[in-house]
Amino acid sequence: MSDFSNFTAQHRFCVAPMMEWTDRHCRYFLRLLSQRAFLYTEMVTTGALIHGDRERFLAFDPAEHPVALQLGGSEPEDLARCAVMAQEAGYDEVNLNVGCPSDRVSSGRFGASLMREPERVADCVRAMGEAVDIPVTVKHRIGIDDLDSYEFLAGFVDKVASAGCQLFIVHARKAWLQGLSPKQNREIPPLCYERVHQLKADFPHLAIIINGGLTTLEACQAQLEHVDGVMVGREAYYNPGILADVDRLLYGEQGPAPTPHEVVERFVPYVEARLAEGVPLQAMTRHILGLFPGMPGARAWRRHISENAHRDGAGVEVILEALGKVRRPEML
Repeated sequence: MSDFSNFTAQHRFCVAPMMEWTDRHCRYFLRLLSQRAFLYTEMVTTGALIHGDRERFLAFDPAEHPVALQLGGSEPEDLARCAVMAQEAGYDEVNLNVGCPSDRVSSGRFGASLMREPERVADCVRAMGEAVDIPVTVKHRIGIDDLDSYEFLAGFVDKVASAGCQLFIVHARKAWLQGLSPKQNREIPPLCYERVHQLKADFPHLAIIINGGLTTLEACQAQLEHVDGVMVGREAYYNPGILADVDRLLYGEQGPAPTPHEVVERFVPYVEARLAEGVPLQAMTRHILGLFPGMPGARAWRRHISENAHRDGAGVEVILEALGKVRRPEML
């Protein structure tokens, strides 16, 4: 990696890869709130890329940079092939999913179940790194099932780092692969931030990004005293306005944060362009419902979009009509 320190600095605030949520429309919208946040795609399996609609899975807008493609898979050759696709498509990074706890993912021998096989993960990372010039990173849990000691976690990171991975995104919960649903795995296993902090202390030459349970920028700032970066998931989706202050508070940028009204007005040209390509309005508006939490008219905003965006022929007028129901800050 040519400039590892700059690459690490880019990851001070990341938005997590979230299945069925962080698609290209969501990412473009989030980029209007923060110019600096590092964005991640939904997980795309190697099989989908190799045998499916490659253009659809890889499509993104140049405005999304910096943006990473997250891959799911366990075959080094397939992952290397897909990493090349990611590089050719223009992604800034390719990330290997070693953290998803769903039954479907585990039965396919990838996701969190791969933590049982550090050697295989290392082989995958090595194959990807030899195939591309962009960084190869890994997102994983602090453990799975009964493999939940710090010694196991540190051994996993050490083994994968030896294959060339220099940046690890660590969800500070272990995963129970039997008995808990994916939703429960995001909530029931207790958070253990201290183990992630210890990783950074023991591996100071690696970039360690912490993920799990972070809901405020104040909490993110506190974590940055111990690790190189933070990753926020559900809060960034349900309360996207949190991103508006990221550039100023976490990256030291000057200037005012964009207002929610400004963000919507900047999103409209993008929506118009995608509508012209045949993208349904609802595929884009579903990502913007949480933009006005607690503001007068927020409920009317959500209701108007929810009731009208799915209608045949619905266009940007639905967004603009909904926006008119939310009182601007200067009118309060």
